[in-house]
Amino acid sequence: MRPTTEDDLAALVRGATGPLRVQGGGTRGPLAEGDVLETAGLSGIVLYEPAALTLVVRAGTPLAEVQAALAAEDQRLPFEPGEMGGLLGRPGDSTIGGVVATNASGPRRVQAGACRDSLIGVRFVDGRGTVIKNGGRVMKNVTGYDLVKLLAGSHGTLGVLTEVAFKLQPIPPATATLILPGLTPARAVAAMSAALGSPFDVTGAAHLPGTGTLIRLEGLAASIAYRVDRLLVALAPFGQAVVERDPAAAAALWQQVRDAAPFHGREGDVWRISVRPSDGPEVAARLGGEVVMDWGGGLIWALYPAGMDARAQLAGIAGHATRVRGASANVPAAAPEPAPVAALTAALRAQFDPRGILNGEASQ
Repeated sequence: MRPTTEDDLAALVRGATGPLRVQGGGTRGPLAEGDVLETAGLSGIVLYEPAALTLVVRAGTPLAEVQAALAAEDQRLPFEPGEMGGLLGRPGDSTIGGVVATNASGPRRVQAGACRDSLIGVRFVDGRGTVIKNGGRVMKNVTGYDLVKLLAGSHGTLGVLTEVAFKLQPIPPATATLILPGLTPARAVAAMSAALGSPFDVTGAAHLPGTGTLIRLEGLAASIAYRVDRLLVALAPFGQAVVERDPAAAAALWQQVRDAAPFHGREGDVWRISVRPSDGPEVAARLGGEVVMDWGGGLIWALYPAGMDARAQLAGIAGHATRVRGASANVPAAAPEPAPVAALTAALRAQFDPRGILNGEASQ
């Protein structure tokens, strides 16, 4: 099923007699059982006001199309969403609705916040087939933030997104990435913490295997020059940094971090682990394999032997560990929610999808 209008989508949901697998490009997260309901037919930019830094777009619009339209006006989505198709081995076009449904947020999250922090409005069809609108189309007319943020990261279980609105960010005229090679995970986290704790407005702090520890600065050229010089001094205890000033080369490095590119096409399961940055080195030590660290050490992508339970290895460390690639009959992809959280989840789903037909365990 591939509706091309919101009304058609609502009618399909109302008439559904069994579970629906809601998906955009099918490039993110586990895929639920049920009849496939594709949102890619709901495509196109509804409203783009560069002067107001706002965008309204239909949920099935390819992410690449959105990014190209914004780049033509020297603007961007602040939260730097990644493309997961390469990691998961799924061809297809990631959609902007899938980005919102999974709250996909890349390296710039440490400075600009997550997807939900840039989301100012949504339209969606709930499990009853009712069209619901929340938030606004422009910043001066935004209401109902709570419901907007609730839909971000709900993985299609509360409703099928049809339209989303964002506040945007200008693309800075200059950028530089400091690269510290050869650091252990513990030293890498120490270096990233020092950079993020500095007054120099770091917009990315990551550790990329085979390349080094990356610190990104963005802004006006004169400001970049000053901050690079100051950070080189501050980070001198961690070794001699290489400075990458070419925007295309730097963007390629951050794309590898954003998309967990070192694990594309390789054997093994991939786990996404969110912890306190200070616990990042302990996570890396316990898993013992190759890791990509983002968000200053707070987000870790880990390649782990197929079928093995990485979560068991991390017992006692506060956080979340989710298997994003791979399958096991004995190891669930996500840990069971604590009872109070599970009760809230069930209550929300009962309100928005009382028949329980939308994406039982999947994302768009």
